Order: sequence, then C-alpha cells, then structure tokens
Amino acid sequence: MKEADYELVIIGGGPAGLTAGLYAARAKLNVILIEKLVPGGQVVISGWIENYPGFPEGVSGPDLVQKITEQVKRFDLNIESNEVVSMDLFEPVKKITLSDRTISTHTVIIATGASPKKLGVPGEENFYGKGVSFCATCDGPFFKDSVVATVGGGNTAVQESLFLTKFAKKVYLIHRRDKLRADAILQERALANNKIEFLWDSVLTGINGLTHVEKISVQNIKTGDKKELPVDGCFMWVGIVPNTHFIADTVKLDEYGFVIADLNMETSVPGVFAVGDVRNTPLRQIATAIGDGAIAAITAENYIENIKK
Repeated sequence: MKEADYELVIIGGGPAGLTAGLYAARAKLNVILIEKLVPGGQVVISGWIENYPGFPEGVSGPDLVQKITEQVKRFDLNIESNEVVSMDLFEPVKKITLSDRTISTHTVIIATGASPKKLGVPGEENFYGKGVSFCATCDGPFFKDSVVATVGGGNTAVQESLFLTKFAKKVYLIHRRDKLRADAILQERALANNKIEFLWDSVLTGINGLTHVEKISVQNIKTGDKKELPVDGCFMWVGIVPNTHFIADTVKLDEYGFVIADLNMETSVPGVFAVGDVRNTPLRQIATAIGDGAIAAITAENYIENIKK
C-alpha cells in the first residue's frame, strides 16, 4: 500500500461527518475531519429538534451538536478548521487541496451537506443580511414586535415560522400550494397560532426597500391578484442546494447536483463515500445522516483493510 498522510479524510462536520469521525476514531484509523466553519452544519441553526430519539422533551440544535462534538473528542478525533478547494480522487492515494496545503489519503468521506436554496426574486441578493434571512434561529431576535414574511410549506418553513412568533407580532406565511407539506403536528401548531396569517396559492415576486426590507410583492398564482405587504423581514425555506462546488468532475452527481451513492455510501469512485444531505437520499434528517456516517466509516475501514492486504 502506497504511503499517504491519512487513511481517511472526512470533509464536513455535520452530524453525518461527526458520526463517521466517531466510528473511525474508535477504530483507531489515522483520520482527520475538515470543517470550513464550525462543527454541526445546519443543525447549529436549528431551533428545536423533536424527532431525534433519546430526547423526550426535544433538544436544541446547538446543544445536540455540543454533545456529539464532546463525544468525538473523547476519542481524540482530529478536527481542523479549513476549506477544501479541489480534489484529485482517481489514484489509489487521493489528493485533497486545502486553502493552505495539499494532503493525501486512501479514503474520503464527503459530508458537506447542503445550503438553503435561493428564490432568485428581485431584491433577494440586495437585502441579504438587511432583512432577508434563511435562519430564524440566527436572526429572529432582531425582529421583536415586527411584521415578517416567511416562504415555504415544509417542515423547516413551518417550524421556523412558529419560532419567529416568539418575537414578531405577525408572520405572513407564503406558500404556493393550498395546503402545507409539513408534518401533521407542525401543521396543527401553525394553523392554531393566531400570529400566523397564511397566504395560500401565492408566490413571492419581489423584495423592496431603501436600506433594508420594507415591503414585499406577492402574487396569487390561481387568480393572478398582486399585492404589496409592509414587512420588516423576509425568511425563505424553499429547498436546498448540495455543497458540491469543490467536487467538479470527480464523482457522479444526479441531475440536482447531489452525490450519487449506494447503500454502502460508496460513490462512483472506489474509496470515496458520500453521507448526509449531500448525497441522493430519499430523506434528509439528523437520524438518517447519522446512520449514513456510521455505514460509511465501517465501509471505509473495510476498504482500507483490503488495500493493506
């Protein structure tokens, strides 16, 4: 077996990456986890999580991440804050170019997750950070006693809209269909909340203001009616985009840009695995991401053992 700096490099420190790191560290692999920001991924900005087993009353995203991070540190997982610029994965010893150096490894686990999808409506880019947000947990406290709009109908949109009612005096929830897609229990809570006004069959068409968000334009897609609403902020949850910009033509992606991986988390390139939200999975939840990470770490360990032979 040719020499390499590491036996395994994990790219991304969300639940999937951290779990892979936990299993790899316990297996005594020579492993490093590269995370561009802070460990936790999207979970860090999740307000309250009720569907992760083991927490009967629920748990906040930051608290869950802290517990997982403390657990992996018990096994001395090497976590480095850095950014992957590019990868060369086609040789047995794979090269990963970071912002400050190049490292080599026998196996790679891609756990870079996904980012909120943008609508592309006028004003969205101009007012980002000036009233436009994709994170109620981060920015909700800035909108105390304000009127805000939210866009979306899935679990995240409804859950974050409910969170915003802790601060805002009114929340317009804009959804292009006539019913929500969120879990039934979240729908019940939202429909019973008198601070939330639903704008059904409607789309956001523009965001306006001088130095910050002051009003939005909304259109009903069935009647064609248009109206402007005075708001102080606009939060959007209309899907996700995989964080695969650094992958280029190294592994096969599906039509939406997610990494194609099989049940063992193996990609089109031997020794390269994908886990969590970045892969083409039918369900993107913390529980499934953690399962992905465990499977990938075990599969990577077996791969390493085979090439040693």
